[in-house]
Amino acid sequence: QVQLVESGGGLVQAGGSLRLSCVASGSIFKINVMGWYRQAPGSQRELVAVTINGGSTKYADSVKGRFTISRDNAKNSMYLQMNRLKPDDTAVYYCAAAKFWDVVTENMDYWGEGTLVTVSS
Repeated sequence: QVQLVESGGGLVQAGGSLRLSCVASGSIFKINVMGWYRQAPGSQRELVAVTINGGSTKYADSVKGRFTISRDNAKNSMYLQMNRLKPDDTAVYYCAAAKFWDVVTENMDYWGEGTLVTVSS
């Protein structure tokens, strides 16, 4: 099993920045893919950014140029630097991981409990 714990959420004004962190533990040798998802009230969960095999990355169109995903394998950690935040970015952000990346479903095998990001206007 893999355990994921997020941190770094909070309240920020529009235009501000936040950095989310995710620490993985357990059978981390299984992990080749890590990513961030978010779910706003009344909306479906959506992919924000993913890093595959520590190399290629993919971002949702809505965050391109503003968010940056990174991974530190030595610390079993992943980060999401969020700049120029907008009220529409308000959501619970989830850290997720998988052994393989499914380009069709974009599903993950392991999930954290989430951290709330609130962007005020």
